[in-house]
Amino acid sequence: MDYADGILKEQQHLEGTKPGFRLNSVAKDTLIICIGIFSAAFGLEGFLLPNRFIDGGATGISLLVSEVTEVPLALLIIFVNVPFLFMAYKTIGKQFAVKALLAILGLAMVLALINFPEITQDKLLVSVFGGFFLGAGIGMSIRGGSVLDGTEVLAIYLSKKLSAKIGDVIILINVFIFLAAAYLLSIEAALYSMLTYLAASRTLDFVVDGIEEYTGVTIISPKSEEIRQMITQQLGRGLMMYKASGGYGRHGSRNEYDVIYTVITRLEIRKLTVELEKIDPKAFVVMSRINDTRGGMIKKRILN
Repeated sequence: MDYADGILKEQQHLEGTKPGFRLNSVAKDTLIICIGIFSAAFGLEGFLLPNRFIDGGATGISLLVSEVTEVPLALLIIFVNVPFLFMAYKTIGKQFAVKALLAILGLAMVLALINFPEITQDKLLVSVFGGFFLGAGIGMSIRGGSVLDGTEVLAIYLSKKLSAKIGDVIILINVFIFLAAAYLLSIEAALYSMLTYLAASRTLDFVVDGIEEYTGVTIISPKSEEIRQMITQQLGRGLMMYKASGGYGRHGSRNEYDVIYTVITRLEIRKLTVELEKIDPKAFVVMSRINDTRGGMIKKRILN
């Protein structure tokens, strides 16, 4: 599921909730977005801007133009994101576009009114920690149902028009940004900016997914009943079992077996692996990252 679908489903969920619950949700989202704004502003003014480093996306474009033209970053943050906000209105919806506009205006206001001190001039620390605070800020805004960088919206829009993956579109956009940085600033600045982008993107992923990033696990074993009991009793997770048949070998020998599918957090992967080794070391296991989960036994069951 892509990010746009997640926003749409969250909006549909909020529209059907009680007024009191919705009010609490709005207050919580507002607090999270405000924390994200201050984190992103600190990363920009405390690390990146004084050292002429940029990031990817709309923020990177704003930083690059600010370095070349000396136009205040607060103004550029608004103007660069205006086309993306229009796309958000057309692609995702009015509610999301309004929240994104308010978040971006909030970031511009903080940048204009608050002077954060320069933390360090060490280039490696600037690129890593500047990216960390910026990525954390953007990630917090996403968790609050908004954005501080419109590139994600552009990627969603172009992916639908070009039938391409959102991640591929974002990479292509950032390639042009860093090439422009190498030409207008310097190759060294562009390389450090790429490191900033990597730090920001990884931090963003961690903030959005959290430490409980979910992993889907498919297990095929003749000892499926023992494995089922281990998952439900020791891990406290729900699971699904279904019949399947498959073949292997030169002649395609056909076997029938029970397939187990469960969803766990990445912190539980090690425990699951250890327990599987005890039951069936030859069990066939496939793990895949899950972008979104809802309902069912996603939250760990409290065992008696």
